[in-house]
Amino acid sequence: MRRRGLGSLAWASAQDLFNQSTAFGRLALVHVLMMAGDTMVTVSLAGSLFFSVSPTEAKGKVLAYLLLTIAPFAVVSPVLGPLIDRSANGRRVLVALSAGLRVVLCWMMSQHLNSLWLYPMAFLVLVSSKLYVVTRGALVPEMARTDQLREHTARVGRAGWPSEGVEQEKGFAGFNAQLTLLGTLVGLLAGSLGAGLLKGIGAPSVLIVAAFVFLAATVASVRLHQPVKQVRDQVTGLTQAERDLNALNPMGDVEVAWGLGAAALMRFTVGFATFLLAFGLRREHAGLGWFAFALAMSALGALVGLALVTRVRSAVPESTLLTLALLATGVGAGVASAHPALVVQVLLASWLGLCAAVVQPSFDAITQRNVAPGAQGRTFARFAVRQQLLWVVGALIPVAVALRFSVGDRLLSALMIVAGLVYGLGRRFARR
Repeated sequence: MRRRGLGSLAWASAQDLFNQSTAFGRLALVHVLMMAGDTMVTVSLAGSLFFSVSPTEAKGKVLAYLLLTIAPFAVVSPVLGPLIDRSANGRRVLVALSAGLRVVLCWMMSQHLNSLWLYPMAFLVLVSSKLYVVTRGALVPEMARTDQLREHTARVGRAGWPSEGVEQEKGFAGFNAQLTLLGTLVGLLAGSLGAGLLKGIGAPSVLIVAAFVFLAATVASVRLHQPVKQVRDQVTGLTQAERDLNALNPMGDVEVAWGLGAAALMRFTVGFATFLLAFGLRREHAGLGWFAFALAMSALGALVGLALVTRVRSAVPESTLLTLALLATGVGAGVASAHPALVVQVLLASWLGLCAAVVQPSFDAITQRNVAPGAQGRTFARFAVRQQLLWVVGALIPVAVALRFSVGDRLLSALMIVAGLVYGLGRRFARR
């Protein structure tokens, strides 16, 4: 991870993925399978809830689905967040549970795609998915520290912290970037496979394949390494004073609180732009191929964003990357508003993918560095609620109100430029 650039990141990611003797390598395998399964579920639901019906009927179904995406966090945040922090070994169990539950649910959904039963089952799938997302945020530093301690112990013959290695990872931004890269690549592959199955056989077949993918993820989750004793003690060893402080100040450090605002606004932008483009394509009578092209370009932009993060993360603070990403998003949307053609909107999707890929790993790194390991489960759960809520609010606007591309892009441009200036200047004053 000391080498720079997308090629180095891809090589390190492949090495970790296929090296199943390390704790992080096994987590990477779990992540790849989870992302593949989630992508196939998304493709199946998009085909059955959106592109297979009229625009008017699609609007009602999409609104219902968006409301469903908020509801899982009512379970994950207050109930499961503290459970994630209660036991280091419990995190592995929860990951396996989230995968195993989706095996059953995907199979059942494949039999009830045209029934009202689809919605409660989709809700449970989302709960399971969010449970993994929240748990993964706490598992990344846990697995990385486990590997570092084992390597250090093997090297010097006794347990101890390799402080210089932790310092260089800067909150484990490199590990976050590796998982994001792997998730993006496997999302492209799984999305292509899912789209082929959707067109050739139908949405139920995509869900059946997803069930088998989640079955493999369940097996891989059971194989996750147990954290070494020092890491287990960190997870479960919060003092009462630290617990009280976490309860009084759930946002934690100033950097974390301001970073959450920046990351949540980027999620708002992604939700808004995704459905602005989707319903714009429906109004233009464009086919599923255009939407697939936009998703592919967004993934390509994400890869470029990851390359940027890995190249500059040792020299540029994460807060600066967040500021630049927000401003770049605003500038890109402003340029696109002057040329509201389909091709330009697809290019904007790629630009947003790039900026979002810079923001999320940077914010995760800030959180992992400034929040105690024993409080990271509930912290990531709270933050996921706020980010998902902003994503849904952003998505609801173009679903509820028909907006031309030029109008929507101008709104995004003004919002994100202001957000970038407020975050860049505000956190400096707050820090002082």
